[in-house]
Formats: sequence, C-alpha cells, structure tokens
Amino acid sequence: MYVNETEFKQKVDEILAHIEAQLEDCESDLDWDLADGILDIECEGGSHIIINRQVPTRQIWVATRADGFHFDLDDDGRWRQGELEFFQLLNQTLREQCGEPQQLTPPEAV
Repeated sequence: MYVNETEFKQKVDEILAHIEAQLEDCESDLDWDLADGILDIECEGGSHIIINRQVPTRQIWVATRADGFHFDLDDDGRWRQGELEFFQLLNQTLREQCGEPQQLTPPEAV
C-alpha cells in the first residue's frame, strides 16, 4: 500500500505512541524512550529492541538481539515482512529477549 511521506510518518508515530501507552499500562521492568520516530525498549538484562521508521523506504525497521526486520504496510493496513506481522514479532521478541509475556495489540484505526 502506498502512502505519502506525511501519512507514513503519522501512521508510524501513532503506532509507536500506542506501543508506548501499552507499555506504560503494563507492569513490567522494561525501560523505553520514544523520540523522533525511534522507540528504544531496554530489557532488564541490558539488551535493546529498537523500532524506527525509515521514511525513504516507507518501512518500520526493528532491530533485536537476534536479527533485523523490515516491515511494509500491506493492502489490509497491517505491517508485514512476508508472512510475519509486526506485532507478532514484537510480542515474541519481548517474551524471548526480555522475558516479558506481553500481548501488545495494534491500534484499531491505524
């Protein structure tokens, strides 16, 4: 799905703010910082999950301890890398890398 730069930034900013709000609502030992389109989640052991927007490619990039991922917006409005959905990866990474059994969900209107 094609979106212009302004729409892309707005969509990703909404997702990052939504993730931050969910992290604030849950009881966990995670620390995080959201600034300029980058969400840095620090796990208790000191490892990081970095989520950021890549404007030139219109992608959300995720860096984990294990790998890097590039998510595109599909025609259904979901962020995917092949068959892997963004929130599926995020929840799996929070569980495996941080020991946090979170069930973060996408915002409904994004």
